[in-house]
Amino acid sequence: MIKKKLLLLLFTGLVQLSFSQPATVHNLEKYDKHLMHFGFLLGGNKTDFKVVRDADLYKSDSILALNPKGSSGFNLGIVTDLKIVDNLHLRFVPELAFAQRNIEYQVLYPHTQPKEIKKIESTFINFPLDLKFRSARVSNYRWYVTAGARYAIDLVSQANVVTENKEILVKLNRNDYGYAIGIGMDCYLDLFKFSPEIKMFQGIPNLLAPDAAAYTTTIQSLKSRIFAISFTFE
Repeated sequence: MIKKKLLLLLFTGLVQLSFSQPATVHNLEKYDKHLMHFGFLLGGNKTDFKVVRDADLYKSDSILALNPKGSSGFNLGIVTDLKIVDNLHLRFVPELAFAQRNIEYQVLYPHTQPKEIKKIESTFINFPLDLKFRSARVSNYRWYVTAGARYAIDLVSQANVVTENKEILVKLNRNDYGYAIGIGMDCYLDLFKFSPEIKMFQGIPNLLAPDAAAYTTTIQSLKSRIFAISFTFE
């Protein structure tokens, strides 16, 4: 809740600042005349699952309930921006993202804790391709929205891992893809353009790798759901 309030205050402040400035362009006056721009991205993410529970979960004699628990991570990326027309750009921002997702189980085993959390760590290489729709420039600011698709490879996927010592894992497939939407603001500074952005990603395929363990059979599907805050410097 605190994070959401801070984000709302940030973007409200940016809006007020953009409209309180005169229409004169002060910084980087020729910036938007160039066909391509490059830069880098730093950001954070909160990664979660959209879970569909198995219809027979209530029949399980060991798992009473399960709930996804999101966790935070961070992103590093390289920005390539191509101008199609003045207010429409094509963006390719390959990223290295570190994330963790948890699933909390209520279990019914004797002599164990009533809850058990399975931690699923991922290191993604993301390949997002977005269209960026920009507003008219007001002084040194522009609002924009993005829409596009993303393909991701999980470098530490354990889909084919054979567990030892009776360790029980919730295994995810290596490849993921889906769609993303976002909103942000371009801020033209003296030497570079700075852009805070909020983006949401929804995965399409079921990531759950087949397994006979009760922690897996009680789930019908797991799909990625990611909320990201990023800052680009171009």
